[in-house]
Amino acid sequence: MEVINLSENNSVLNQFIKEIRSVQIQGDPIRFRRNLERIGEIIAYEISKTMHYTSEEVTTPLGIAPVNVIADKVVISTILRAGLPFHQGFLSYFDRAENAFVSAYRKYKDALKFEIFIEYIASPDITGKTLIITDPMLATGASLELAHGALLTKGKPAKVYIASVISSQQAVDYLSEHFKGSNVSLWTAAIDPTLNDHSYIVPGLGDAGDLAFGTKL
Repeated sequence: MEVINLSENNSVLNQFIKEIRSVQIQGDPIRFRRNLERIGEIIAYEISKTMHYTSEEVTTPLGIAPVNVIADKVVISTILRAGLPFHQGFLSYFDRAENAFVSAYRKYKDALKFEIFIEYIASPDITGKTLIITDPMLATGASLELAHGALLTKGKPAKVYIASVISSQQAVDYLSEHFKGSNVSLWTAAIDPTLNDHSYIVPGLGDAGDLAFGTKL
């Protein structure tokens, strides 16, 4: 699996990563959601450079202009609920894409041990299409693996992009082994070194779902 870490090169992306991490800034939910969207827009633009294109002609008031446009049939999927603003950033750029949604959640056995369950999936046929799975926080990689498996019940995509805001090194290593030799690539805005005892990314940013939409019971 190819891993593209966008933080290896400086860009305006750094500013948005700073703001979603900052305890002084992230407390504003609308700003936090918008920053997730903007990060999604940037990663979508970077991914678009690797897609297939076809040449078309467009009529202007003064003549005919050639333009290369994306030929891939794109399906954007996300893992609820934290993924929704990040997903919207991708949809703003791939605005003709189809969409899929997967609900994955942690069921805790005690304070530290949990299992991940898929509860809901809504997806078009993804056979032969370009599948983008958006998951803002890749902690262990287990929920992403399950979501990917659930989406494959809807067909076999031609190519898969995994897009994340912050990934742990553990998740990168896990997914690299799981998707070894496959048509899957991981695009992430940052890679953090460790997980804590609750499997949250450190330094990370906290609970992205709670910061975007409020705390849950």
